[in-house]
Amino acid sequence: MAKQGREFSGMRRIDLAYAQVASSEVARDMNRDVVLELIRARQPVSRADLARLSGLQRSTVSEIVEDLMREEWVREGSVARRPRGRRPTMLGLNEDLVILVADVRPRQAIVAVVDLNGHFLSRDVVTIVSNPERAIENIVGSMQRLRGKHPGKSFEGVGISLPGRVDPVTQRLIFAPNLKWSDVDIRGAVEKAMGLKVEMDNAANAWLLSEVWFGKMDGVRNAVLVTISEGVGTGAMANGQPIYGMNGMAGEFGHIVLDSSGPQCACGARGCWETFASSNAALRFFAARRKGNTDVSIAELHAIAEEGDKDAIAALTEQARNIGRGLRLVTAALSPELIFIAGDITVVWGLVGPVIEAEMKSTLLAGTAPRLAPSEEGGLARLRGAAALVLQRHSGNRHSRNVPGHARTAKPSGRKKAVK
Repeated sequence: MAKQGREFSGMRRIDLAYAQVASSEVARDMNRDVVLELIRARQPVSRADLARLSGLQRSTVSEIVEDLMREEWVREGSVARRPRGRRPTMLGLNEDLVILVADVRPRQAIVAVVDLNGHFLSRDVVTIVSNPERAIENIVGSMQRLRGKHPGKSFEGVGISLPGRVDPVTQRLIFAPNLKWSDVDIRGAVEKAMGLKVEMDNAANAWLLSEVWFGKMDGVRNAVLVTISEGVGTGAMANGQPIYGMNGMAGEFGHIVLDSSGPQCACGARGCWETFASSNAALRFFAARRKGNTDVSIAELHAIAEEGDKDAIAALTEQARNIGRGLRLVTAALSPELIFIAGDITVVWGLVGPVIEAEMKSTLLAGTAPRLAPSEEGGLARLRGAAALVLQRHSGNRHSRNVPGHARTAKPSGRKKAVK
């Protein structure tokens, strides 16, 4: 965590084309973000320690803490024992403030209740059908059941992680080839049913945000997370800011064509990176080696590879080479410091990790290769990422959990420097 005088890794980048004179309100919001993140990372923590760590005046810290307590983000806990002097009251996040989250996949959705520390209070699994309206009804029904199990909790909002792209303006799902949904108003339907503000994003973006909020990315400003599951998704952060692009479509590396004579992709093209690097690709490679005489899941393929099956090992090695091959696109376009590989493939990282890294380095254009690391929390990270969407976008608001009148302000991820 940053100390006094050190720049926070996610400090807001200034675009001179839209520069404005900083107002006292902007400064308060930035300082509020700093204090809230310090409480999250250092809890239990005293007001005096917050002032020392942030470099802010004690009176400023006390004012921010009072705001956060009034809005229920933070609460007081135990009194610290000190050898002399006044005993400070320690602060922590309010564990009774929780978030409903959903991780939507082509066949099922995991729905959960998560507290502000990323702890799961309950979970449910629902079936995802091809009809989006019915699928949304299933998700909403699960959320209503889980909400009913926690009558003593206060629900801040709903976060949803999706295998597709969300338009940042309309908040409609506009591209989800593996779901086969297009232009679906998931947000509107869930908000109407639950009466809570809904935040949605691509699963890879949400997973990367989870690494920022709950992981170990202190000091990293340029990172990419590649999810390997039914498809291949990518989330990216440049200079401490998430990259969305026009219509929220930035980062669709999985649908860049590597071989136009390759297999048909769910997006309609042939030979996309996804068709060579996904879990489905690994199963196809295995079936080819077994002359099609196989019907295994990706988990079973990983298990028999760990037991030494030569065909399974060869199939996963081929998948790993193709993952590394596609990372050439990522490194050439974004030149990140760190690349996370997430999803199914991390289960056999000892087998595939060295292959992916060697292939990536062999195709690097110039300079030093980015650090490659597995993100190993699986679906939990996607759910925590959905919770982080709500934390990121709501923590600066003055502040209603219900849909009517709820101001929606997307705040940049990562840390900010306190404004003196």
